[in-house]
Amino acid sequence: MEEIFGFRKGDVSSWGNLVALLNRPTDPASLGIFRCMFGLLMAIDVTQERGLSHLDYKYLDGAPVCRFPLFNFLEPLPLDWMYVVYLVMFLGALGIMLGCFYRLSCLMFISTYWYIFFLDKTAWNNHSYLYGLIGFQLAIMDGNRYCVFKIFYIFIVYFIAGVKKLDADWVEGYSMSYLAHHWLFDPFKAILPVELVSLLVVHGGGLILDLTAGYLLFFDATRPVAFFFVSYFHCMNSQLFSIGMFSYTMLATSPLFCYANWPRKFFSRFPSLLSGVLPFTTEEIQPSTSCLYPETDSNSSNERPGTQNPAKASKMRFKHKLGAVFTILYVAEQFFMPYSHFITQGYNNWTNGLYGYSWDMMVHSRSHQHVKITYKDGKTGEIGYLNPGVFTQSRRWKDHGDMLKQYATCLSGLLPRYNISHPEIYFDIWVSINERFQQRIFDPRVDIVKAEWSPFKPNPWLMPLLVDLSPWRTKFQEIEGSLDNQTEIVFIADFPGLHLENFVSEDLGNTSIHVLQGQVNVEIVEEKKNHTLQPGDQIKVPAGAYHKVYTVSESPSCYMYVYVNTTEAVLLQNFTKLQELQERIRNGTETEPLPPELQPLMAADDDREAEVNATDPVVQLFLKRQRRMKEVKKRREAGVLERLDRFAVKKYYTIRRGFLMTAIAIRNLAVGLPPLEQLRSEVAFANMKEPEAEAEPDETLKREVGHAEL
Repeated sequence: MEEIFGFRKGDVSSWGNLVALLNRPTDPASLGIFRCMFGLLMAIDVTQERGLSHLDYKYLDGAPVCRFPLFNFLEPLPLDWMYVVYLVMFLGALGIMLGCFYRLSCLMFISTYWYIFFLDKTAWNNHSYLYGLIGFQLAIMDGNRYCVFKIFYIFIVYFIAGVKKLDADWVEGYSMSYLAHHWLFDPFKAILPVELVSLLVVHGGGLILDLTAGYLLFFDATRPVAFFFVSYFHCMNSQLFSIGMFSYTMLATSPLFCYANWPRKFFSRFPSLLSGVLPFTTEEIQPSTSCLYPETDSNSSNERPGTQNPAKASKMRFKHKLGAVFTILYVAEQFFMPYSHFITQGYNNWTNGLYGYSWDMMVHSRSHQHVKITYKDGKTGEIGYLNPGVFTQSRRWKDHGDMLKQYATCLSGLLPRYNISHPEIYFDIWVSINERFQQRIFDPRVDIVKAEWSPFKPNPWLMPLLVDLSPWRTKFQEIEGSLDNQTEIVFIADFPGLHLENFVSEDLGNTSIHVLQGQVNVEIVEEKKNHTLQPGDQIKVPAGAYHKVYTVSESPSCYMYVYVNTTEAVLLQNFTKLQELQERIRNGTETEPLPPELQPLMAADDDREAEVNATDPVVQLFLKRQRRMKEVKKRREAGVLERLDRFAVKKYYTIRRGFLMTAIAIRNLAVGLPPLEQLRSEVAFANMKEPEAEAEPDETLKREVGHAEL
């Protein structure tokens, strides 16, 4: 048992033995390597996911912005002081990495980190929560204390994430089905259809890895195999998702499962010439009052590598017992937290709890089809509409009742500035979760400003998820598979007594409603006509006009919109013709003289002058699309060194902006604001980017290749 688990059965046979085990001296080398790596990654994270590089956009002084703190009394400091907060957090991370003023550095990091964390629920996710917990553990843990505490917590992260993936939607392959189309899964798609890649590799592989990773990393025999699969898994995640330093942090935790003295053995193999720049490899023991040292038995054998046992024994003190109690309670609390949602019922929506401490990573995917915010003047009765997301910088409020309540309260305080008195706020939000029907998540008839909400009571205006309709997802796939590439489809489910008001764009020239279940009444507003539809019936709705779909059956109705973007279809046909013409021009088979509006087709793909000078808007859009598709292809075919160079340059300018803006803020606090022109030039200098990024931002590139310019 000692060889496998690192302790004997007798070590847990009594309270005193357990306290001695939890305070057993252990080589701190492995934990020291992790501490250094964690500090480095958090220092980078401060400028990236924590947002130092764009802090002024988020916390600009005086901007009318609705925020979503965990506690409503929490507010951001003035902008310049927020830069100081981030600087303290960065210096704390740097101190953790270097081991310099260690306790103070940990305190600097976790105090500012949790303040930022609680300040904005919209930025919450599992790995951000994990960073804060690791920082807290490092602050209270001596590097030479028994390391099983840290190992056990990483085990919890993997194992609970696997248990959460036993959800039916994950097991059946609906949670992350879109991932199978990513280029990272191309090797699997060479031998399996994309549907099986999604079911077996994405969902099945993710489930098995999370459930078994902690066990496989713990045991010596399986650790090499686990290292390979866990490393492969996290490297893939770093490319699949925008999750900052999470993948690299989890990679840094893997060596914690090795013997505690592995760094000494590893670095001792390097030439002695490098000893001055490498960690110490000496086995010399440095006793700590935080450890319990047993009597040395000269006849004892088979000590687990990394376990240190000096001759001088130490007595068990109150702090050792207190530390053991805290450790046990903390581990139990971490097992309890992912299932504590029966207490904080107000935060439960279609998924339980605030997304962040549940470890249900990637189990739920959402898409939003329709969001409408209606206000009503409390005095005049005037009704108007707001842009979804007005006065806020996040979209997370659409899925969380607590945030929706905060948003409505904020809007009710801002709208009086625009002569709207005592406003009532109504939200009509349609969401699909894990490829189900689009349906309402909150009751659109409730004024959220006056609506009741409590963190400890169920949300009374949350609409139930229509899980009984989940089997329809198989039918959705059959219907979508029968359509051509130009036909789009949206599946809708609605509750009895409610209606959907919709406007059909003029671009959608062939839109129809097909009833799948229940009974609906379709009202064409301009024609003032009503049409009652039963399952199997369909009706064409006019483009450029409003219509309403009322659910008149006693049970929820299900129907689908089938439409063709005729404008896009015509544009793609024109693109095809222009492509064929351009190919004939370049291979010399085009004999007819070109009219002036088509002559820009003779230019090279990267000739921006021809693109700018094109008089025909379709030709101009075609040339722009050709150039950008060529650039995308060039990026995808770039070599490793070129990709690394592009990545490094992008990160350099991001980090550069964060620190330059921090320097400006500290100067402002120290000596006051400079003249406006000077401040403008300083910010412009901080905003400087590499020429390629200024010309073609990555996101714009991706959108336009996907025809978002339409």
